[in-house]
Amino acid sequence: MKFSETFIPTLREVPADAVIASHRLMFRAGMLRKLANGLFTYLPLGLRAFRKVENIIREEMDAIGSLEIKPSVVVPGELWMESGRWETMGESMLKVKNRTGAALVISPTAEEAVTAMIRDELFSYKQLPISVYQINTKYRDEIRPRYGVMRGREFTMKDAYSYHSDEKSLDETYRKMEAAYRRIFKRCGLTVIPVRADSGAMGGSGSEEFMVESEIGDNTLILCRSCDYAANVEKAECKPDYEAPAADDQADTLPIERIATPAVKTIAELCAFLKTDAKAFIKTLIYRAVNVEIDLSRAPGCANLRRVKPAPEAPAVYAEAFFAVCIRGDLDVNEVKLAAALKAGEAALASDADVERLTGARVGFAGPVGLASVPVVADESVTALYDAVTGALETDVHYRHAAYGRDFTPWLVTDVRTVKAGDRCPVCGGGLYEKKGNELGHIFKLGYKYTTPMNVRFLDENGKSQTPLMGCYGIGVDRTLASVIEEHHDDAGIAWTMSVAPFHAIIIPVKYEGVIRSVTDTIAAELEKRGVEVLVDDRNERAGVKFNDADLIGVPFRVVVGEKNLSLEKPVVEVKRRGEQDVKLMPADSIASAIAGMVFDELLKLG
Repeated sequence: MKFSETFIPTLREVPADAVIASHRLMFRAGMLRKLANGLFTYLPLGLRAFRKVENIIREEMDAIGSLEIKPSVVVPGELWMESGRWETMGESMLKVKNRTGAALVISPTAEEAVTAMIRDELFSYKQLPISVYQINTKYRDEIRPRYGVMRGREFTMKDAYSYHSDEKSLDETYRKMEAAYRRIFKRCGLTVIPVRADSGAMGGSGSEEFMVESEIGDNTLILCRSCDYAANVEKAECKPDYEAPAADDQADTLPIERIATPAVKTIAELCAFLKTDAKAFIKTLIYRAVNVEIDLSRAPGCANLRRVKPAPEAPAVYAEAFFAVCIRGDLDVNEVKLAAALKAGEAALASDADVERLTGARVGFAGPVGLASVPVVADESVTALYDAVTGALETDVHYRHAAYGRDFTPWLVTDVRTVKAGDRCPVCGGGLYEKKGNELGHIFKLGYKYTTPMNVRFLDENGKSQTPLMGCYGIGVDRTLASVIEEHHDDAGIAWTMSVAPFHAIIIPVKYEGVIRSVTDTIAAELEKRGVEVLVDDRNERAGVKFNDADLIGVPFRVVVGEKNLSLEKPVVEVKRRGEQDVKLMPADSIASAIAGMVFDELLKLG
């Protein structure tokens, strides 16, 4: 392809809102343009690279027997009502109505659409397992889209869905997908960190994310220095740094005592006032959770909660519920873990007005002793506190000598602790440390999360009706492309991996005329015959401009054809590998064969 016949509007200036390398370089290299906030147009060069990523994904999905389908992007709202996510998905889901008033969803994900299709076609266990995938457009109404295609409102994802008769079959497909993901990212030239993850709004029992390290990453990764433990902070666990009290210690604890703490409400102020350590405190925070699926029918203070039940077989959902969350004074509550424990769409600190209404005291004086207006959720760290300080549900008053199990019994005990660098690994006890990362892919074991409420059934070998298990496996195509640039660039521009490069080689004639043109066209034709994708820079520009653009758009091999080198007894051309300083002189009559060999050797190494 000739430069003059394509559309690569390179820029010398960096867009004002571009703060990360991929965003800056995709604009400067003429790959991408902004249509509106969070909405982008891929230009020809960008689309070529995008298709490379897409094809790598498609090849690996096909290789493990997953079958490509193409659901519609606009999905009937009634399917989301069946699954229960019409209410719980939140404002990121764009809902519209057509001219007849029917509710529709601009698909943020495709579990409902694909499950409805499987439901209509599945009859017998002999059809299982089924694994299908799509590479399709999605829309999520992000509050603050940023970082170019790293976090846009419209984006492309590969989603695979699998359906199974038993856990063993689901496990087999889950592991096949995991291996395929590792191959996909290796072929793209990416260094990924697989981590344990929270399933979030997707639901299900187990999940794993594939992360790339990034200074501006949306995720905090917790990793062990001594073993291969890795988890998203939303899911990370740590070895307990406490022991359950001995029976004698509990028996010796003094009776609970009210103490006046005028104008003292923070942990730091209490430590100074009582001359003690934060580890001796039970910190109690009031949280508001929305779209809660956990059963609250017998929980304190929940008798009159408003319930939403979108479909007969969907789980009961509480539109809003409040909880008192207790944790040791030196620790922080992980709101994602809390939401997961409550099966809630979201959990956030309650307003000051709600705190005062529910506890009868100003903010800072809540505690679990005698609290009956809301369910008490205790972090596991609280179970070791048998002589603690906590709020007394009265302004300017605290309790001391409060003991877990004697003075209060939580409604739920679970891990809601935020793990931090310096905590101990739950596997080997080694030191944990943090990294920032961005998610590229996520695989889930969804179990019956969607198949039960959407009434998907099949007959087993005994003729009995059963519900299939389900798995879900996603990769962000745009994010993967941007991440290749994040990992492979320098001050001059992009340095594409061979597998994703829009062109493998660029030929730059010093002047595209006469014998130089003839040699250029011959080399280009021979490269194309060998399967090498070539861009010929035939523009009437100075050589320096062409060199800068070649580096900016990141083509792996640059071939310069000049009159001086062609006038030698054995004509040569200049060859330079992107990212290397050395320029080599190679015979013009064999350069196509040499470059083709290097291109395919590198592709082979990438897998």
